[in-house]
Amino acid sequence: MKRNYYEILEIDKNASPEIIKKAYNTLAKKYHPDLQPENLKNKYQEKLKLINEAYEILSDSEKRKNYDNKLKSIEDENIFKNKEIVDNLLNENIILKNKLNELNNINNFSTTNNSENIHKKNNYNYKNTQKLNNTNYNLYIQELENAKKQAYYDAYIQDLKNRGYKIKYKKSIKDYLKNFISLTITIFILFLLWQIPFIRNFISNIEGLNIISNFIENIFS
Repeated sequence: MKRNYYEILEIDKNASPEIIKKAYNTLAKKYHPDLQPENLKNKYQEKLKLINEAYEILSDSEKRKNYDNKLKSIEDENIFKNKEIVDNLLNENIILKNKLNELNNINNFSTTNNSENIHKKNNYNYKNTQKLNNTNYNLYIQELENAKKQAYYDAYIQDLKNRGYKIKYKKSIKDYLKNFISLTITIFILFLLWQIPFIRNFISNIEGLNIISNFIENIFS
């Protein structure tokens, strides 16, 4: 299914029949070929054809129901594909990391020496290198897990938006603190500007801003 009729009519998936009809009438007038330049008539004929096709399906309750079922199946399939892609990427990276570790182990043990001091030094270097590799590997895996969770979350949120849900994000203390700091800086800048006689006189002379001017003067006076 290459066309999304809801997007063509620029409406939400939960739009009522009245909204669908209103959107169709608006777009049909907007993109009617007779209202377009001569060199664009063919382009807008195709556009109007899609608009008519979308309205024909969505204005019929039975056709719309069947279309919604097909659309939902495609969206569910896309979410599954996104999950499969993330899983494959994670597995490929783990395999690559294991191969790199194997090469490092081979290189560390490829050179041998009968000297006991050199052997101890190599052994010490290998343990430190292995420890560093393990640390980097754990961080790498953690980053991949975080990326995987974020991808699932983004796909879930996008699916909710596609179904017509409105997503509300809960503000944290950090968000409120940012707003407070921004407001404080804004008030401080206004205070500094108000100390400039030119700006104060300019605002006072503008008709309709006398009340605001007096209010600001009472605050900063």
